[in-house]
Amino acid sequence: MTLPYVYHSQGRRPITAFILIVIWAVLAAAYLWLDAAPYVVVLLGAFTLPALYDLVADPNATLSLDDQYLRWNTPRQEAEIALSEIDHLRFDTRLDMSVRLTVVRPSGVKIRVPVPATPPHALFEPIATEAGLKTIRHHFSLMG
Repeated sequence: MTLPYVYHSQGRRPITAFILIVIWAVLAAAYLWLDAAPYVVVLLGAFTLPALYDLVADPNATLSLDDQYLRWNTPRQEAEIALSEIDHLRFDTRLDMSVRLTVVRPSGVKIRVPVPATPPHALFEPIATEAGLKTIRHHFSLMG
């Protein structure tokens, strides 16, 4: 058995820093050589602020599954749910190809696992099944 399973993610990634540098270099080149309007450069640069925040704050997220509990922890949310209180796990593939994980209780209450704490579904789904949890896959649903 592969339990306990622990997934950990960080906000600070080298690829994020690289992409930010490239975007800022392109914006600076557009301003200096193409005479782009400053407000356009600032407006486009504002879209990089969430990535910059992830680099500076380095938010960590974890999800763990053992033989009794499913737990996750992010800077904004933490939860611990006994496996006996879980009816099934729902994996929703969105149009942008991201997969969202939802814990569904026997009463029908849905608890969305935060995206930073969601492990890769191809790895986590077999482990959850092995732990005795029922899993349901939904592809390209717009709502739910």
